[in-house]
Amino acid sequence: MGTAEWREAPEESVAERSAAWRGPEAPDRDIRARGRARESAGEQQEYYRPLWVEEPARRHPLPDPVRTAAVRALLIMAVTLIQAMVAFLCTLAESWLAFPMVISSVASTVVATWAVVDVWVTRQVWNQRYGVVSEPSSTARALRRERRARRRAERAALREQERIRRRGGTGQLSHS
Repeated sequence: MGTAEWREAPEESVAERSAAWRGPEAPDRDIRARGRARESAGEQQEYYRPLWVEEPARRHPLPDPVRTAAVRALLIMAVTLIQAMVAFLCTLAESWLAFPMVISSVASTVVATWAVVDVWVTRQVWNQRYGVVSEPSSTARALRRERRARRRAERAALREQERIRRRGGTGQLSHS
């Protein structure tokens, strides 16, 4: 139903017009669906469609310290951009405030750069302390595997020596 048709039919309610525009096959969400019912123990129950369906996140959310640093960096960058714009407008207006604003904009740029580097460093530190490397090509995993194999070989050699001692041997496999 177009705009002209809506103007011609003012006695219709908004709900009727939206239902006519949407069509009967697309019921409102979280409202009883017509024609759908579930049978359980002889009685009929109405079926409600949920308002939304939870989907798993594609990526994990940022850890709290990293998120805090990122918000801080964003606020500092926003203030820096505002200062730069004020400095530019003061310069165009030939105001006495132009020089102090340019100086403060330069200082804010340094601080904003530091804040962005802080986000990066905080993320790296968090990953080092709490992060789990789960890539198959991880060097840490290969080192752990080698260390476990070495320990296993040492334990097997110790067990073999113990077994020989228990048999009454002097630790040699052959008697000469």
